[in-house]
Amino acid sequence: MRVASTLLAAVLLICACGSSGKLVIDSLDPETAVTLTRSGVPLILYRDNSGYAAHARDFVYVGPLRVNRMGDYRYYLWLGIWSAIGDMDPTAQRDGFESVVLFADGEPLRLDIEGWTPSVIGASESPYPKPVATAADAYYRVTLDQIRLISEARDIRLSAGSPPGSYEPWDNQSHAMSALQAFVSGD
Repeated sequence: MRVASTLLAAVLLICACGSSGKLVIDSLDPETAVTLTRSGVPLILYRDNSGYAAHARDFVYVGPLRVNRMGDYRYYLWLGIWSAIGDMDPTAQRDGFESVVLFADGEPLRLDIEGWTPSVIGASESPYPKPVATAADAYYRVTLDQIRLISEARDIRLSAGSPPGSYEPWDNQSHAMSALQAFVSGD
């Protein structure tokens, strides 16, 4: 009996260490009092920019948002745009992101920028932590059905940037996809 309880405790400890936190996070904006719901793990997409430097890559983090203004629900995709090229001007990172095309299993979703600051969604601060200090935030209005389409896709890529390029998933995105599915299901 003691061996079984010790084994159970070890399994629970391993599971707790392997967990990366909540899949869906709710928060109340401290200044505007809107409720923000976001994925606990954004998708990470990248494009190789090795023509500029050996290990140069451009990254886009993609995360869903639900903004609740006293029962008025709106949905957005947040993009955290940044580059591994150290001397890139942060405003230059925005070039080519006024509209993007996100492909979910080949289905194109054209998204037009709503704005570059959290105020466009009614928030006083970004609901997602910046991946790096120089990252540009971008907000695109979407529907829950569009987020659902993305969450069910096996192949996701994004076309954007200046010069235009294709952003592909960085490594294994299974945890981010689980978080997207939990967001859609309301968990």
